Amino acid sequence: MDVEWSTVPELVRATAARYGDADAVVEGRTRVSYGRLGALVDHAAAACLAHGVRPGDRVAVWAPNSLDWIVASLGAVSAGAVLVPLNTRFKGAEAAYVLARSRARLLFVTGTFLGTSYVAALRRAAGEGDGDGPLPGLPDLREVVVLADDVPPGFRSWKEFLAAGDGVGEAEVRSRAAAVDASAASDIVFTSGTTGRPKGAVITHGQTVRAYAVWSELAGLRRGDRYLIVNPFFHTFGYKAGVLACLMRGATIIPQPVFDAEAVLARTAAEGVTVLPGPPTLLQSLLDHPARPAYDLSSLRLVVTGAAVVPLRLVERLRGELRVETVLTAYGLSEASGLVTMCRRGDAAEVIASTSGRAVPGVEVRVTDPAGAPLPAGAPGEVWTRGFHVMRGYFEDAPATAEAITPDGWLRTGDVGVLDPAGNLRITDRVKDMYVVGGFNAYPAEIEQTLALHPEVTEAAVIGVPDGRLGEVGLAYVVRRPGAALTADALIAWARRELANYKVPREIVFVGVLPRNASGKVVKGELRGRV
Repeated sequence: MDVEWSTVPELVRATAARYGDADAVVEGRTRVSYGRLGALVDHAAAACLAHGVRPGDRVAVWAPNSLDWIVASLGAVSAGAVLVPLNTRFKGAEAAYVLARSRARLLFVTGTFLGTSYVAALRRAAGEGDGDGPLPGLPDLREVVVLADDVPPGFRSWKEFLAAGDGVGEAEVRSRAAAVDASAASDIVFTSGTTGRPKGAVITHGQTVRAYAVWSELAGLRRGDRYLIVNPFFHTFGYKAGVLACLMRGATIIPQPVFDAEAVLARTAAEGVTVLPGPPTLLQSLLDHPARPAYDLSSLRLVVTGAAVVPLRLVERLRGELRVETVLTAYGLSEASGLVTMCRRGDAAEVIASTSGRAVPGVEVRVTDPAGAPLPAGAPGEVWTRGFHVMRGYFEDAPATAEAITPDGWLRTGDVGVLDPAGNLRITDRVKDMYVVGGFNAYPAEIEQTLALHPEVTEAAVIGVPDGRLGEVGLAYVVRRPGAALTADALIAWARRELANYKVPREIVFVGVLPRNASGKVVKGELRGRV
């Protein structure tokens, strides 16, 4: 499809002109029109210029979903900077690692969020070192702007930062934005790092605007939609399939900083929310909330979700109980601009529930054997993808880039999947998590999903452990439902009735919680370390 913008700054400017008086962002009692949003972004870009931000400089944002996040990020990108979003679940050391690795020049950080002072966390992690900036342990970081009025000494408030832009002319701001090229990096999204240190996937402006023009078209997002963005802005799903997609279509952005089921129900009813993407667990919690009948959710018309498996019953309930017109599933990863496959409107519920849809236009997908040869439909293997959406590479990491992308442009995703005859992709696991039991490939995600069907199990994580006879066997870490008296022997016996023998875990370890990283993914490496 043809895309009318080649860069994010072009998109911001065109949207401000096209949808000027329409609501762009609704945050509590604050309502900002698209025309006003364009002016706020220009002001933030001017402030970036005043503070010495140069084209290609990395600018990080460590804050929850908010209007300030949108303005700061789009302002930085309009000044030619490369956005580095930081996960709000990061601890100070994790944030400091990404700031150091990206050599970020400027950081926008929230004040206190959920009882945590992010500035204090950074000071503990990077308050000492050889640098002369606000955080000596991060010598490349020249400015830290706190998105609040009350800030500690050595840091700059959001208001003070913006004031510096008053002396920068409009022509200079527009000239800098116009100089941004489609081939320039727009953002660096650091992977979650379940198997090692996070790596930064570099995505260009051209890739970004093309991918989410496609996403918006396939999803059916339209002018006047009211989009409650629960997915974090630091994630591609929140920023690009959320903020940027709304700009493309003239939809209203309603940021939700923290997921709370009843708060989401209340905002959906009060604001007439029409679009509510989110993971299956979020949607399930809304459907099951005891207060749901008290709220009018009839405005909802579009839900987009994604996971290895989306329960068919969830799709049926969204369509039946909430009368949601369109429910879609999709699959993507940071290294592929967050978008690889997507279901289409009109797909059967079974396709939406059991697959992540087909390759989007301009994208190829294949499933390969360990040697990289394509496999036929129905055979599991590693998912490879090629097209306009594949990252430029990992930031300043040529060896990792060469390992991830083949010479002819195929991205090795590291995910295990199966294609059906129609080209629909079903993700079953991660390549690195697979283990071999007596010559049979065992995929933990499949086993975990089965164990979670037991009425006394909340969730499970399965790893392969050495076995003298079979090579490897499964060990399952299981979280029981509160008050459950389930025993390991009983669960193994139940699993034998549900799974092929080689898939049945040989050992069950009950735990209170599973270890997760800042993106909420289970850290299998920590579980293996316990063995």
